[in-house]
Amino acid sequence: MTARLADIAAQAGVSEATVSRVLNGKPGVAAGTRESVLAALDVLGYERPVRLRQRSAGLVGLITPELDNPIFPALAQVIGQALTRQGYTPVLATQTPGGSTEDELVEMLVERGVSGIIFVSGLHADTTADMGRYDQLRGQGVPYVLINGFSDKVQAPFVSPDDRAAMQLAVTHLTALGHTRIGLAVGPKRFVPVVRKIEGFRLGMKERLGLGEDEIEELIQHSLYTLEGGQAAAAALIARGCTAVVCASDMMALGAIRAARQQGLKVPQDVSVVGFDDSPLIAFTDPPLTTIRQPVQAMGQAAVRTLLEEIGGTPAPHSEFVFLPELVVRGSTASGPQQGRGPARP
Repeated sequence: MTARLADIAAQAGVSEATVSRVLNGKPGVAAGTRESVLAALDVLGYERPVRLRQRSAGLVGLITPELDNPIFPALAQVIGQALTRQGYTPVLATQTPGGSTEDELVEMLVERGVSGIIFVSGLHADTTADMGRYDQLRGQGVPYVLINGFSDKVQAPFVSPDDRAAMQLAVTHLTALGHTRIGLAVGPKRFVPVVRKIEGFRLGMKERLGLGEDEIEELIQHSLYTLEGGQAAAAALIARGCTAVVCASDMMALGAIRAARQQGLKVPQDVSVVGFDDSPLIAFTDPPLTTIRQPVQAMGQAAVRTLLEEIGGTPAPHSEFVFLPELVVRGSTASGPQQGRGPARP
């Protein structure tokens, strides 16, 4: 115990007697000194005495899609850490195929008295969904923030990456490498991020290659946001002569690499592949994946900050906070074949 007191005192820059007074809840210690001692406990990895632990300021629900896609656990981690730093307790509720629906998860969280909810890639991103559910939630007095998706029918703060800019970055990169036949593998048409990615892709292909609407349309393939979905979409695009494929997620990009290899093609020598997200571990794939990095840290922190402002009685603007993505060039893209030639086949 004496050794521990000495460590804490040295870390906090106070006497052992002061540390003892703080740990035993004795009066006569300035608030700033008390905070220094508690911070020293945290830094050194000692548990705070129960009576000195910060009481939870409340529960905050975090509703995400299934966690198979590494980008969602990454976002959940950033959001969870930001909430706990502010004294809130995050409650993770995951939607899985055949499991609880978003509405059921919301009902469960509201019944448990959550202070607010953060939605990640939820029904707010689906253009065919009824947005009235969010008005109902606001009517219950529960503040919320929505990540990845936008609807002008929902009066709430939104946080999104700039999907249009992301696709223009990818197209600019690939055309600079000499690719003229570039395909886009995206998810179902009804999702807002898909619509935006297509808009960015169209604009990039028009500006960089001067293609017409019909020419661009045949370079877009809808599929599922999975490895198998990316594989199917890329196979179709390669069959149409594409020498490069831009994918709407890193999982789809891994599927695209598999599709190329199944046809005896090499990545990136024959087919270049670009992902989207920059998920954890994606730099260690074979080849390391060139991808568009979502600003997960900035987006997660902004969502928490905005929600806590709402909880605190200062409503955030009912608008969309858009964060710029970043192109991360690795080993899955390379110079394209000469104009007019398709991918080299063995």
